[in-house]
Amino acid sequence: MIIVYLICYAASFLLERLGIYWLSGLVLIGAAIALYVYDYRRTGNLIHLRAVFSLFWVGGQGVACLKLSNLSSPWSGMTWLCFLAAFGGFWGVYELMERLQGESGGQSLRWFRLQSYERPLFFSMIIITAASVVSFAIEAAVLGFIPMFVEDMPHAYSYFHISGLHYFTVSCVLVPALSVIYFLVERGRNERKLAAAVVMDGGSLLVPILCVSRFQLILAVALAVFTFIAMEKKIKPGILIGIVVCMIPLYVLLTVARGHDVEYLNGIFEMKNRSMPIFITQPYMYIANNYENFNCLVEQLPSHTFGLRSLFPLWALTGLKFIFPSLVSFPLYVTKTELTTVTLFYDAFYDFGLFGVLVFSCLLGLISFYLVRMIKGVHNPVGYLFYSQVALYLMLSFFTTWFSNPATWFYLAATGAVYLFCELGSRGTHGYGRRRRRWKKRIFG
Repeated sequence: MIIVYLICYAASFLLERLGIYWLSGLVLIGAAIALYVYDYRRTGNLIHLRAVFSLFWVGGQGVACLKLSNLSSPWSGMTWLCFLAAFGGFWGVYELMERLQGESGGQSLRWFRLQSYERPLFFSMIIITAASVVSFAIEAAVLGFIPMFVEDMPHAYSYFHISGLHYFTVSCVLVPALSVIYFLVERGRNERKLAAAVVMDGGSLLVPILCVSRFQLILAVALAVFTFIAMEKKIKPGILIGIVVCMIPLYVLLTVARGHDVEYLNGIFEMKNRSMPIFITQPYMYIANNYENFNCLVEQLPSHTFGLRSLFPLWALTGLKFIFPSLVSFPLYVTKTELTTVTLFYDAFYDFGLFGVLVFSCLLGLISFYLVRMIKGVHNPVGYLFYSQVALYLMLSFFTTWFSNPATWFYLAATGAVYLFCELGSRGTHGYGRRRRRWKKRIFG
């Protein structure tokens, strides 16, 4: 299958050089679909990590190759090499590991065994929801405003931020996914707890709405959907359509609340066809311009930073960025100051160039391989949430440098804490059950 991709990639490169942009883009989009179908048909997994990365990274590049905006320009040869390395390293390492070790994992525990995780899961949801709501209330009180109710402030969410505390505010995005795990483990045995879980879901979705954060809202819903697919292995198309339909009005509402009207957005996007509707141009630019920003980096970067960019989460989470500002004072090379989203591999190139992109993509392929194996023999159901997070980051690989983002590591650390809490809690449940059975045997014989 990789041979088909390489042929399509070479064709897309030549077509771009000839200025036939629409065909250059369509060739890569077709290759992305074929790569996804290849892994999906082999595994039956809708969110197989290599399939997801293939579809969205290669497909996103194909969308960018359409060059529908005046901000788009022909890419340099190094940019094309980097995009090839980003996909080739991931796909190749995954394929190598699969041939060496096979992709099959152990046997998943049966659902009656997972019931021991019910109580710690429920308490985990309570703790995260409470931490998020309390942190949000503190930020609102200290800053003196709530973004949803502020007028004439287009970027209110950017100012709604207390360093350190805001990580706890946005931790609410994990609650809907945890509730999916809880519902599938609990299986409707306790109606009061199920009702409480629904209330917590509502609260966790209300926080990003009040923050006017479209991204956090989408992240919360997407994690829940991915977790459901990972656990149930399938999802009815009608459910997906229903989720999308429900999300559209919320997305539009938050766009209006952020003060981004159509005229403002069209002025930024600089589309070649000014008559294109905003519901097409906005998602297009949220995908395509990130690849253009990467090309800007390749063409304008004077020197590499040798790891300082990728280690930003360390500087942020330890507070070193406030003590040594030079650790994070690097310019962002983009097509336009308002369009600052970049690809997953932006910082890898910033640090080490083509070599950094290749090594990072190989590492992602290796991790993805072991996660796919792990999900086939998962014991602790919170493991599904780890898988869902990585699947979502790979799906949005065209959007930002996920693993150079402190929030990403905070979410992973919070998930790890929940994992350990549930593991310890489930063992306590088993111990209690064994002790109860021993006493019943002693009393009743």
